[in-house]
Amino acid sequence: MIRTYALLVWAWTRAAAQYRVSFALMAAGAFVIGGLDIAVIWVIFANTDSLAGFGPAEVMFLYGTSELAFATSDMLFGNVDRISQHIKAGTLDVMLVRPVATWAQVAADRFGPHRIGRVVMAAAVLGVALARLDIPLGRAWMVPVMVVSGIVIFTSMFTLGGALQFLLTDAPEVANAFTYGGAMLNQYPLSVYDPRIVQGLTYVLPLAFVNWRPGLYVLDRPDPLGLPSWTGLLSPAAALALAAVAALAWRAGIRRYRSTGS
Repeated sequence: MIRTYALLVWAWTRAAAQYRVSFALMAAGAFVIGGLDIAVIWVIFANTDSLAGFGPAEVMFLYGTSELAFATSDMLFGNVDRISQHIKAGTLDVMLVRPVATWAQVAADRFGPHRIGRVVMAAAVLGVALARLDIPLGRAWMVPVMVVSGIVIFTSMFTLGGALQFLLTDAPEVANAFTYGGAMLNQYPLSVYDPRIVQGLTYVLPLAFVNWRPGLYVLDRPDPLGLPSWTGLLSPAAALALAAVAALAWRAGIRRYRSTGS
């Protein structure tokens, strides 16, 4: 499946590269959009010294890790939650009869390499934040782990959103509320929200394990919920658990699908 996905992505990338000016402008646009989020953070800290007890570098760290994970997942696999378009157009039927995993085909369909601009912006923000923070090596190893775990978590969210659209083909916005909405929530310290929201993102929908819980461990900060610091090391476990649920939901959606009849 990985090889097939890579070949499909390469084909769409070559197609996009035929229009170099358009590709460059779209990549630059994605970079600028990411920059607008940073501008908002700068505006906030122009009027305050801390946000929920976190300084500018710490907020940039939380933003960078979450945005890097989300932007990478959205670029590589974000098309999965647009499966309703294939269902309504009847093109999903064609994918189902091919000897290739349907998930890989949907994820790679109309792959947009221009989204790399947002990934680059997020990586730059994370790099600046790490340069300003004095993180010991004993905790710094968790940074790449949390980014990879975040990619898996967001990809699982996209997959769950796609599986939901087998039932709600006319409401992809419902899925977007959890994927893109969850990414927006994670751009800031979760302690700025109501504790019940933080509990829900920890125990129900594990978005807190993208950057908040492991971020507290890396920054050596106490948990507002009173949980021990070692829970920040559970990001890979949370990612694998959500991935398993997403895989089951996707398979259930595929089995339930009965074709458009076209």
